[in-house]
Amino acid sequence: MVFLFRDKSVVNILFLVMLSMAVHAHFMVGAALAITVDQDGLFALFIKHYFSKLNTSWLFLCYHAIILVQAIRINILFNEHKIFAQMGYTPAMTYILLTGIFPDWASITPALLANFLLIFSYQLLVKLGTAPRAKTLIFNIGLSVGVATLCFHPIALLNIVVFFALAILRSFRLQEWFCLLLGVLLPFYFLAASLFLLNQYNHLPFYLPRVKIGLPVDILTPQLGTGIIVIFLCFFAGIFYWQKFNSRLAIQIRKNWSVLLLMAIVAICIPFISHHSFISSSILCLVPFSAFISNAFSYPKRLLFPNLLFWILAAVIVYNNWALIKI
Repeated sequence: MVFLFRDKSVVNILFLVMLSMAVHAHFMVGAALAITVDQDGLFALFIKHYFSKLNTSWLFLCYHAIILVQAIRINILFNEHKIFAQMGYTPAMTYILLTGIFPDWASITPALLANFLLIFSYQLLVKLGTAPRAKTLIFNIGLSVGVATLCFHPIALLNIVVFFALAILRSFRLQEWFCLLLGVLLPFYFLAASLFLLNQYNHLPFYLPRVKIGLPVDILTPQLGTGIIVIFLCFFAGIFYWQKFNSRLAIQIRKNWSVLLLMAIVAICIPFISHHSFISSSILCLVPFSAFISNAFSYPKRLLFPNLLFWILAAVIVYNNWALIKI
């Protein structure tokens, strides 16, 4: 199966659609859902007022459209900036496969919509090394992160990523760091000013991120444990191939990979500071994880190991959605 996605062909988009339908075949016996938590930010309000009113057929189509657009956008981004030595559709394939691991990821949630902003922020970050007008770009990066924080509060940890990324991708300039900080704070300034003018300043805490440290789940079920183990095994396999071929890449591309690794580490921490979002907020890991795991699908010359990983992931998808499929 993996060989179908190694080539850079428009036909692969059709294969991605078919893969998405196969991975989420459980929708045939279980309806797609729109899940929100009021404390999550503006995306939660958006889903509550719009997606929650749609019938299951429309939610089914919307969910597939969202993950397909995100997967293809990730693939285009990685190919444009030559993140991989070989161009193909394995990052998009990996992203779609991972969305089927946990039932909580097979729903329209604020965290799923926040992946659009995460992808956009990384798209801006990879331009830092060659940007002719760096201050404007840095301000836009901060602005995108500030807007993302308002839209989905747990993504506030992304602020750590952008400040460290600035240190990795560019030499230290105090003015650039102030531009980044100004961009991050500007959305909150306009929010506070708007609430003050509307005499609703007491509602400001509702729009600010709230940290609540705790475990994402109270009980580790066999399905959840299996999914976590398999994802991290695939991740470490991708890390192995990344280290093996990383020295052959240009210095700027290696820096971009370092930003992805930092993003992966920070995304892992998000479910532990947003206890009310449970495991659904961990879907933010999929953007960096899909990049690293796709190394294990792209680089091996023989397809035995990539195909083995593919079918292991497929087996975990079936196992974790067994309660729906057995009907």
